[in-house]
Amino acid sequence: MPALAVESATAPAVAPHAFGASACDAARFAAPLLLGPADVPKPDAAAWSADLSSALYNVDGWGAPYFFVNDDGDIAVRPHGAATLPGQEIDLAKVVARASSAPATGGLGLPLPLLVRFPDVLRHRVEALNAAFRYAVSSTGYRSRYQGVYPVKCNQDRYVVEDIVDFGAPFGFGLEAGSKPELLLAMSCLAARGSPDAFLVCNGYKDLEYISLALVARTMGLNTVVVLEQEDELDIVVEASRRLGVRPVVGMRAKLRTKHAGHFGATSGEKGKFGLNAAEILSVVAKLKGLGMLDCLQLLHFHIGSQIPTTALLADGVGEAAQIYCELARLGAAMRVIDVGGGLGIDYDGTHSAETDMSVAYSLEEYAAAVVAAVGRVCDRKGVQHPVICSESGRALVSHHSVLVFEAFSASAPASNLDSATAYLLDELTDDCRGDYRNVMAAAVRGDFDTCAVYADQLKRRCAEQFKEGVLGLEHLAAVDGLCEIVARGMGVAERPRTYNVNLSVFTSIPDMWAIEQLFPIVPIQRLQERPNVDGILSDLTCDSDGKVDQFIGGRHSLPLHELPTHGTRGYYLGMFLGGAYQEALGGLHNLFGGPSVVRVSQSDGPHCFAVTRAAPGPSCADVLRAMHHEPEVMFEVLKQRTNDGATAAAIARAFGAMPYLSFDNEAVEMASSGMSSDSEGSAAGAAEDDDEEWEFMRGLTV
Repeated sequence: MPALAVESATAPAVAPHAFGASACDAARFAAPLLLGPADVPKPDAAAWSADLSSALYNVDGWGAPYFFVNDDGDIAVRPHGAATLPGQEIDLAKVVARASSAPATGGLGLPLPLLVRFPDVLRHRVEALNAAFRYAVSSTGYRSRYQGVYPVKCNQDRYVVEDIVDFGAPFGFGLEAGSKPELLLAMSCLAARGSPDAFLVCNGYKDLEYISLALVARTMGLNTVVVLEQEDELDIVVEASRRLGVRPVVGMRAKLRTKHAGHFGATSGEKGKFGLNAAEILSVVAKLKGLGMLDCLQLLHFHIGSQIPTTALLADGVGEAAQIYCELARLGAAMRVIDVGGGLGIDYDGTHSAETDMSVAYSLEEYAAAVVAAVGRVCDRKGVQHPVICSESGRALVSHHSVLVFEAFSASAPASNLDSATAYLLDELTDDCRGDYRNVMAAAVRGDFDTCAVYADQLKRRCAEQFKEGVLGLEHLAAVDGLCEIVARGMGVAERPRTYNVNLSVFTSIPDMWAIEQLFPIVPIQRLQERPNVDGILSDLTCDSDGKVDQFIGGRHSLPLHELPTHGTRGYYLGMFLGGAYQEALGGLHNLFGGPSVVRVSQSDGPHCFAVTRAAPGPSCADVLRAMHHEPEVMFEVLKQRTNDGATAAAIARAFGAMPYLSFDNEAVEMASSGMSSDSEGSAAGAAEDDDEEWEFMRGLTV
């Protein structure tokens, strides 16, 4: 252990028994030995820089090519990736300021938390994926093409899906659906704005209604493929096709032997949830042949698992699937498409490694090259025509395009020091506790840190027991805790991370972090030119002990943070990045916290290089109550009948219309307070207001 900080000029040679003379004397004696945070020299701000923050949080690792720390110490966005020009970079802090500031100052007045979408990033992801496959096809002499689909389960937001279809139309990019409502939105979107050649891949468990809907889509000119997840789904396809008079295009999902380890590999392999094994594949082929429908079988689908860690594993799985594809062609099926499923991973921690589920050891280009080479190699060996290659890359498309911004509104206090004002309480301890205290101090002076730690722990436990018995008071317990804290610091024990309370629900906005321990980069979005001098963990608003973030990328159990702004000011904002996939769809209503406000921000030639093209506040209290089958209008009437004060009723109505999260708008708080005051000047005026206006306000609260 490190030695205690002893200043030889001031530390007297005192025998251990001398510590029993006076606790105040002991506190004075301990001062030069055990330095508290207030005594530690403050870090020199000039010795820190934005580049050091970028390295500390590994922004250039997980953020490339879209996120970086600019010279102002703010996180900024390159909306066009590496092709972004200097004048096109978007300062995220300025976006948040525009979105959250009052309309009177030119802002949008949106409450936080805030989800910021960047459609330009989404466009770049779509174009980059198609460019990677286009290059792989041309450079290897592959004799077909790539034509992918977006699995809408990753993010079903209307504008995200429409953007992907718009951006992907030049590439024949389509959609994948796994349920009836997803199929309906996919049909509508592709019919309105998609390429005529775009695939509509229908996955998931299916009933007659689902399959009939998919066949109806074919009558509308959509390039729909019904993928069999189970053998008995074929009977439903045959029945529906005869009833509707529609010739189906059928695919099947093969259950491969290839799988990978970790959480995301659990959906693959022979024990995977979906897919047909070898015997079932042969049975489907035989049934189709007997029905004269073998020409309907045109696509093979498989899924190795999300976040495939290496191209070696990828090539192994794709090679196995390509063998099955070639066998189906040999058996007479009119095969033309191999769908390699999802699995294209995201480098969440920026390590570019295959050691954990948080990263992958390849680039977009290397992924495409591995897929194309594996399919081409097997088909050439078998003498089978090269198929169209399809992928269902959702996570890789949408993860980067949105940033969740939230505010830390308070933090736990730093560990306190023992001073002469409280040290006298140690004199009032019982004899056995004072004995432990003397032993702690004596061991500290000797430099016997192991013994010091043992006696400090014993002192705390003994005092806790005596507190439970009513022998000691709360003040004594606090004094002992303070003593043990400074002893621990003097011994070199790291101070426990401080808790930063954030205006957020982990369960609603980052459900994967709670459910499967998925880590996302979390970084302060400004003040990165300052040294972060606090280790913190994040605690959300929910009444649940799991509502916290205490694991961070890089194996950290705390996050380097800055001291919060001084009292009376707000605005310490953090961003959660790479969460554009799954988090919105999986979020629940724990404690009835709804989703965040949303802004859509595009790069423009304006003064701040961006334009807000869409803005929407998050769900109100009335919205989330309706989602759980409550009736806000009826609830309001019940409460209104309990008060004769019109201003109070108006304040209750405003509460139904507010977001569930904390509000730090001082003006709004003052208005609400005055509205709730029965003797305010506004009460009489409020009472005189027409009740219909309040009712109209409640009726205006829409889901």
